[in-house]
Amino acid sequence: MTKVAIGCDHGGIVLKDAVVSTLTDLGAEIVDFGTMTDQSVDYPEFGLKVAEAAAEGKCDLGVVMCGTGIGISISANKVPGVRCALVTNEFMATATKNHNNANVLALGGRVLTPDEAKALVKVWYTAEYEGGRHQKRLDMITAIEKKYMK
Repeated sequence: MTKVAIGCDHGGIVLKDAVVSTLTDLGAEIVDFGTMTDQSVDYPEFGLKVAEAAAEGKCDLGVVMCGTGIGISISANKVPGVRCALVTNEFMATATKNHNNANVLALGGRVLTPDEAKALVKVWYTAEYEGGRHQKRLDMITAIEKKYMK
């Protein structure tokens, strides 16, 4: 069973139930890092928790959500080994798994409806990494991480 870390701030919580139910319906086990209410919190805290879980292998994948998805994706991408992609349409969600092997997905609660988030999570979760010519580029990203993230 695939284990998926979930984290959001107050701006992303509007999508949380939709994301969790979609992943659960697809057979995933959910590890919820919060937040649990719509009270104002700091998105970097939740992006970090999800990213560390994915990078350390405690979870296979992660989904992070804030108001736009931008801040929390930036936070998650500071963790070496995380390839967090902010998506707003199904093509992006599929391509980021096919080409970038994104292990964390970012969504914006003030940008997407819960139904749109469901569709994006489903296509991302079910898409597969194509490897091949894309692996060279992922190796280049890893080299950048090793150079700057000491």
